[in-house]
Amino acid sequence: MSRWRPFRSELPPGRRRLLGIAAFLLPLLVWSLFSYVPWLWHPMIKVTEPAGVTWLRVDQLVPREDFAKLVEERRAADLAIPEGKRANPIFFQPPHAVARALYTAFTTKPVLRGDKWLHESLATSIKTIFWGFTISSLIGVPLGILCGAFASASRLTEPFVDFVRYMPAPAFGALMVAIFGIHLEPKIAIIVIGTFFQQVLVVANTVRRVDAGLLEAAATLGAKRRHLVLRVLLPASLPDLYNDLRILLGWAWTYLVVAEVVGVSSGITFFINQQAKYRNFDNVYAAIILIGIIGFTTDQVLGWLGRRLFAWKNPRPSRFRAFFGRLFAGREVLLFPDRPHRPAGGL
Repeated sequence: MSRWRPFRSELPPGRRRLLGIAAFLLPLLVWSLFSYVPWLWHPMIKVTEPAGVTWLRVDQLVPREDFAKLVEERRAADLAIPEGKRANPIFFQPPHAVARALYTAFTTKPVLRGDKWLHESLATSIKTIFWGFTISSLIGVPLGILCGAFASASRLTEPFVDFVRYMPAPAFGALMVAIFGIHLEPKIAIIVIGTFFQQVLVVANTVRRVDAGLLEAAATLGAKRRHLVLRVLLPASLPDLYNDLRILLGWAWTYLVVAEVVGVSSGITFFINQQAKYRNFDNVYAAIILIGIIGFTTDQVLGWLGRRLFAWKNPRPSRFRAFFGRLFAGREVLLFPDRPHRPAGGL
């Protein structure tokens, strides 16, 4: 029997976990190789002995070509030869330094009075993402559902939405500052602009993918337009809409750094820029990784919750499914089209 599994088949849980761990270990391995193996890259020389060269000092980083030229000149002049070892540029920090910075960045007091601690900067960024994405979803999701349900709403809305979505959200930065001021509001507005127009189109497309047979069956049973939307389209597309919002939330995070430089720089972006200015690149890496950790953890938690909220797409039993089923009691055929319908007697 072939060792290869059929195309697109589900992997066993053990192999899935192993490959998931490897997805993080492989980049870490490459990073470690370039950090700790001198002959692999290491384009700089870290001075260990200046040997009387006035412009050299201990631990100074010098390009290898320049250091090699200096050594040749000193050797030709029969002078003391400086010594050093191969190293990476200061902006390329090794894993152990970044791991240490993930702790020390939280415990190190800001250099300037008025600057925020790392946890305060993260809180500001999370607040920006939360309000920006919430406002976008409160408007974009209902509008997207209307566009997916009614052709007239789609024709009236989507051409303009499709036009605006090609405009880069950062281009509205100066305008948002003029309207909302220089503090948190214009940053939230950039997140809204960056996600709202995409959200409308994605949600509308998801609603359109609902099985037309469900709508025909409900219409045959006398359902009105309002019931078709609320009791057929919305429940049937809810799991996919949930996943769409998970993806779009990640999209909102990608606009964060651009949004936070609008007006007064703030949040994690301000922390990154300040640490780069002080040449604390280990803290820069740590802050970037923290953004990834927060976003990835949020997505995994939402995924875990979604598997229980929409458990008819998952064979495992769930209390969330029981609650959700009771919430829409009496509409199981339309809510759970993938589940065989049983008569009321349970036979």
